[in-house]
Amino acid sequence: MRSVRQLLEAKAPEVFAIGPDEPVVDAIRLMAEKRIGALLVMQAGKLVGIVSERDYARKVVLQGKSSRDTPVSDIMTPQVMTVGLGDTAEHCMQLVTNRRIRHLPVMDGEHVLGVVSIGDLVRAVIEDQQVELDQLQRYIAG
Repeated sequence: MRSVRQLLEAKAPEVFAIGPDEPVVDAIRLMAEKRIGALLVMQAGKLVGIVSERDYARKVVLQGKSSRDTPVSDIMTPQVMTVGLGDTAEHCMQLVTNRRIRHLPVMDGEHVLGVVSIGDLVRAVIEDQQVELDQLQRYIAG
């Protein structure tokens, strides 16, 4: 099974973030522009939360709040589940499944190295299964 390090090496190194005092509309605009479903919330270089499209839908739209007047800190999730470079894709898949989340920031101490999404994990599992299937077919045919 692949490590988080391998998952990060296979994707663009960009990490998209927003400050906690920024208006929610800016977060939604950045997510739409970058075609992503969540942003890290960073303050003074430190991870302080995560905000997703789901947070926006549930905490702004459904509650009738203004996305221009509501700061990101009002809707973000402050307790962020994170992983390290040595964690496996399997471990990450268990976390996202059990916690019902879609994004895992990758940390080295307090330094953010990247983000692993549920899409990254599913892609890795499918690719690993294909390699195993190819090996089994060669073994049977050989």
